[in-house]
Amino acid sequence: MKAYAITDIGRKRMMNQDYAYLSMEKIGGLDNLFIVADGMGGHRGGGFASRLAVESILAGVVGGTADSPQQILVDAIRRANEDILQTAQEDERLTGMGTTVVAATCCGDQLVVANVGDSRLYVADEGQIRQITQDHSLVEEMVRAGSLSREQAKNHPDRNIITRAVGVEEDLKVDCFFVKVKAGDRVLLCSDGLTNMLEDEEIRRILTEDADVEERARELVRTANEHGGRDNIAVVILEPLSDEVSL
Repeated sequence: MKAYAITDIGRKRMMNQDYAYLSMEKIGGLDNLFIVADGMGGHRGGGFASRLAVESILAGVVGGTADSPQQILVDAIRRANEDILQTAQEDERLTGMGTTVVAATCCGDQLVVANVGDSRLYVADEGQIRQITQDHSLVEEMVRAGSLSREQAKNHPDRNIITRAVGVEEDLKVDCFFVKVKAGDRVLLCSDGLTNMLEDEEIRRILTEDADVEERARELVRTANEHGGRDNIAVVILEPLSDEVSL
């Protein structure tokens, strides 16, 4: 397994509110863990929320009692939701803060994914790129309802409005996905600071370049900044079966 995580402030923001985390070592009941969080809620709140979410998730994973990786992730994200809500109640300067979260763990050839918000997880190979998560956003709901095309959604003025976030309401729903991966697959967790700047096919091209995992992560960030860098950028690249021989 190979992985690399990086965040960047971008070219327009004064503060980096994205947070990226990875561990290829066992943590709690998980063999590994990868997280991207994109904070929101004012100059101070967003960066605080994303960091607190990751710290709470880690504590939840370490202290978790669930049997399955899926339930460990869900319980940990719900714990983060409670921690952010409580912290915001105790400090009025943090009122309204929240964060997206996309988290994943690899169990052999199966990837277990949990997400809230519009940070994404992709799986790519030489031939295609697949978005595994579904955005919890206003424009994505409009696309699913048929009132907006996928092309129109890319430049819609409300594309940054999310409909679900960690730390916003008590009853949090966490989406889960299960993906079988193969040798040669590249997994990407990222914030919308990347996906709003790059088309999926451009992301796939960079992910599958003949370069090491750090170089490809930095190239994604560099290209997003070249295209405008309107937001913070968080990237985690994972090659779950990099030591396996592709058949």
